[in-house]
Amino acid sequence: MTSLATPELAAEPAAPLEAGRISLADIAKAHDVRFLLATFVDMTGKPCAKLVPVEAADELEAGAMGFAGYAAGLIGQKPQDSDLIAVPDLASFTPVPFIKEGLALIHCDPYVDGKPWPYAPRVILKNTLARLAGEGMQAKIGAEVEYFLVNKNADGTISTADTRDDSPRPCYDARGVTRMYEHLTSISTAMNSLGWGNYASDHEDAAGQFEQNFNYADALTTADRVVSLRYILNILAEQRGMTATFMPKPFTDRTGTGLHFHLSLWSGADALFPGDDGDRGLGLSALAYSFIGGLLDHAPALQAFLAPTVNSYKRTGATTSSSGATWSPRKASFGGNDRTHMVRVPDEKRIELRSGDGSANPYLAIATAIEAGLDGITRAADPGAPSGPGEARPDAHLLPATLLHAVEALRRDPVVLSSLSGDQAIGQYYADAKEEEFLTWHNQVSDWEIRTYLTSI
Repeated sequence: MTSLATPELAAEPAAPLEAGRISLADIAKAHDVRFLLATFVDMTGKPCAKLVPVEAADELEAGAMGFAGYAAGLIGQKPQDSDLIAVPDLASFTPVPFIKEGLALIHCDPYVDGKPWPYAPRVILKNTLARLAGEGMQAKIGAEVEYFLVNKNADGTISTADTRDDSPRPCYDARGVTRMYEHLTSISTAMNSLGWGNYASDHEDAAGQFEQNFNYADALTTADRVVSLRYILNILAEQRGMTATFMPKPFTDRTGTGLHFHLSLWSGADALFPGDDGDRGLGLSALAYSFIGGLLDHAPALQAFLAPTVNSYKRTGATTSSSGATWSPRKASFGGNDRTHMVRVPDEKRIELRSGDGSANPYLAIATAIEAGLDGITRAADPGAPSGPGEARPDAHLLPATLLHAVEALRRDPVVLSSLSGDQAIGQYYADAKEEEFLTWHNQVSDWEIRTYLTSI
């Protein structure tokens, strides 16, 4: 994530440095970095890290930094298991002096007993990308990171951080952007200092909601950048007394927060999605249509990763919002430049997957989407003709109504269930955890239930 060229890390975490090879310590010192956040995420996307002084960078690179995996979160470990060893990927070195002078973040691959841990999200994505490479293809991904800026009130409620931002239709409002100028420009400056190519910052469809875009890259780099950006947004917002939240639906009456992915497949320098599609009119190749077919066929199960929280389904289940639109698909449809579809085709070079939300783990979301698309390519799946504006085929899958429905769809779909490091047991582990999350929420008595049922009988 920096322009500094560094060789890839050796496969084994404890491998000695090759003579003459640039080390992590060398890179850190070249950037005046004194401390490293050795970071990985659990399956929920929570960033886990140790703060490592540059004097211990060689130990980190050699695989000496252990984590109690069970304590870290949802990552497939039990209390008695061996430590997770954080093995840094030198290509992901990200200096963040705009957060703390002398600080850098580096993404790590968790290892256990000398092998990449197959439950770790970054390892899962790398396994998928290796399978894709075995088919002679690479994936390039762009991501649209949406979020709300809120204040947490003394009574536990939240409110829009900008108290003047109260319009029912504030999208692209120049005044709202200007009032948040210091925050938005600090994020833009940070992204551009890292070479990410921020090209726009805008007020999104809901009061208090923003989006800041950056250039697409290879799949792993983009996933790393989404994780890094969430961290940067959280910390810089906190420094200004605000909370940046990626919660899919923090306000009942407002548009929810999406995480949209723009996907394309390549073979070296050759883009594989453009092609002559006859009368379908989108300029896509047969391979691209089969990839779309895979996404649509596996859409219900994919939602367990694209919309992975209880709150996600308050967004996808919404029928309207204060602005008049939800921008959230309810069916597995595809079409042209139409934001009501699950799969939008803005041009012949890429497709946009629009059913993901702000709670999605980018590594898992991208990995499972690629696996579903690859299955479509393998089967030469045919999604049929594109649907018209605001339309869907009569036989289009309905997207799940709740997280529990998504879990049930995942358990019925052997392709998606096996898409995490090629191991169905990992998919089962994830499904079980998400079912427990749903039931934990379901077992809580809410204010709505008190209001509705207390004296109704």
